[in-house]
Amino acid sequence: MASSPARLGQQAVALLDVSLRVPSVFIIDAIFNSEPGSGSGWAGATGGVLLRVTGVLISSMVLLLSQKALFKFYTLFFAVLLGVAAVLINYYATSHIDFYSAYYKAALGFRLLPRNGPTLWLGMAAVQLLFGVGYVFLLNLQSVFAALVVLDIMIPLWGLMIELPADVRQLVAVFSGLALALNTAVCLAVRLKWFYYSCRYVYLLVRHMYRIYGLQLLLEDTWKRIRFPDVLRVFWLTRVTAQALILVYVVRAVRRESGDATGGAADGSSDSQGYLLSWDVFWDLTSNLIISGCDSTLTVLGMSAVISSVAHYLGLSILAFIGSTEEEDKRLGFVAPVLFFILALQTGLSSLDPEERLVRLSRNMCLLLTAILHFIHGMTDPVLMSLSASHVSSFRRHFPVLLVSLALFVLPVALSYALWHHYALNTWLFAVTAFCVELCLKVVVSLTVYGLFMVDGFSNVLWEKLDDYVYYVRSTGNIIEFLFGVIMFGNGAYTMMFESGSKIRACMMCLHAYFNIYLQAKNGWKTFINRRTAVKKINSLPEMRGDQLRDIEDVCAICYQEFATSARITPCHHYFHALCLRKWLYIQDTCPMCHQRVYVEDESRDRAAFSNNNGGYAAPQDVAAAAPPAPGDDPHGQPDAELPAEGAVAAGGGVQAAGGGTGELDNELLEDNDSIEYDEDEWGTQNGNTPIEEDYINDDTDSTED
Repeated sequence: MASSPARLGQQAVALLDVSLRVPSVFIIDAIFNSEPGSGSGWAGATGGVLLRVTGVLISSMVLLLSQKALFKFYTLFFAVLLGVAAVLINYYATSHIDFYSAYYKAALGFRLLPRNGPTLWLGMAAVQLLFGVGYVFLLNLQSVFAALVVLDIMIPLWGLMIELPADVRQLVAVFSGLALALNTAVCLAVRLKWFYYSCRYVYLLVRHMYRIYGLQLLLEDTWKRIRFPDVLRVFWLTRVTAQALILVYVVRAVRRESGDATGGAADGSSDSQGYLLSWDVFWDLTSNLIISGCDSTLTVLGMSAVISSVAHYLGLSILAFIGSTEEEDKRLGFVAPVLFFILALQTGLSSLDPEERLVRLSRNMCLLLTAILHFIHGMTDPVLMSLSASHVSSFRRHFPVLLVSLALFVLPVALSYALWHHYALNTWLFAVTAFCVELCLKVVVSLTVYGLFMVDGFSNVLWEKLDDYVYYVRSTGNIIEFLFGVIMFGNGAYTMMFESGSKIRACMMCLHAYFNIYLQAKNGWKTFINRRTAVKKINSLPEMRGDQLRDIEDVCAICYQEFATSARITPCHHYFHALCLRKWLYIQDTCPMCHQRVYVEDESRDRAAFSNNNGGYAAPQDVAAAAPPAPGDDPHGQPDAELPAEGAVAAGGGVQAAGGGTGELDNELLEDNDSIEYDEDEWGTQNGNTPIEEDYINDDTDSTED
């Protein structure tokens, strides 16, 4: 219970922090969107530029202030604002004969105070007293000065009550305003020291972070500290909401003046009082709001922030629906806004004419939608493969992923069908269609592989060709995807040369050529070479069949399945299924049991006894009697220097003896050998703590001297 109020307090402070930074963004946006004043000659133009630069710098400084400094700045700002409001009220009350008419216009027609009489002055006195108390509280003045300030604000109203002459009342109001302005200036001057030290502290902190962490981490820290995405989001929503209210008010005022109070009653889309808008009017208002919502760089950033929020919650919903917990799949809220902003910069969205801007924005949103669908497929594909490979039989686990996959196939088809029926063929429509076809291809590949794994899961025998079929399906999809990447590069080159070339588009084409063409071709060729090399290695290894498998009586140390027909033997005399060993060799060229390299070029291998996966061995049928082991060699065909790798898995049962007299000794050696785990520092040493490399060097030296 105690943590809930604290959490609400933190959220309220965060909301206030974001809200107080939004006005700075409004000021910067207004300065950028305003036309520079022509001025009177060179001096006027220079003054206008300096004024705009000063406004941007001050607004940027306020935007980047720390939370404590921001609250203190707005405390002083609201104190000054209350003081100005009190002075203006005193001025209008003492300078105008009909004060109520001026007040009525200022209050936008709301009758909050009576027209005349003592009640009017009492109401004004209450308002001025409220302003005075707020001014004193915000500036944190002492009791004596606080009383004098409140008295200074109330004196002009007393002149009105005792009906002093107009000139005297105006003079009293002027002196009252000057006294309040002097007090405000003194308070601000006293706080200049705080402002100086705050600025110096921020400068030293920024310099320290830049020197220690670099520019990138400095920008990331500032981005998170000021909650810039939330600031942009609130800025854009507030701006669009205010424009929507103004447009609706203007439309209703025009209707009221023209006498069309029904507002499209001919088509029955609004009521008799004109509170509802017709469809045409609603579409025009929505179009104007969308056009004005991306008319500058800041508004495009604000729209990107809103898209980020929508995409983030969409990604979380899909992850919860399909049952995925991968952290990497939660980046949709970052990828979508970045792509939208890049498309806006690439097409020059904010600098286009209103009508052309609306068309371009709709095209960018179609491209963004296809990109989001591609990302969602990247989220669902691992879950689909995991369910099929793990042989999960629950229909409730499979249905959400299959439903999302079906939607990922249907939506691109529907989008392409709708666009081809409303637009003629151009580079943009070609790009969207290519992305949709590529997405459908990815979905078909994923579902095909999913089906292959499901068939293998329901099969009772080992499907040795499964890995080949999966490779063929994925390779076909990757090749077609690579061809689409090349085609899209050509489409982008044509667009840049003949339609709308820009530096940003050229940079994006270079990135596309590197990531989607070069790296994809490089990785595909590397996979092909690795697979071909693994197949050659497997084919070069000897194969065991028939009685040899029955003599070993063990299972594959990779899949723990029995050897039904054959097994492949490594040079270190361990044996596995050919399919299992091939998958292992895709990753690394070592034996899974002892981590020795698999030498495929040595065709004349030793035909000694084959040791099984537990250290036992069986004599081959073509050898009548095994030769006695040489001194220093292990009876199982391994040198003394070859130590068992850490973590090697023993897959079978007991150890089989080769001879009666040496069986117990072999068992003891094998048990000791299996029970020892070697650290990396101990690897490469043998009895007497002598490194193996030194023995090799000594042997070579001795042989050279001889």
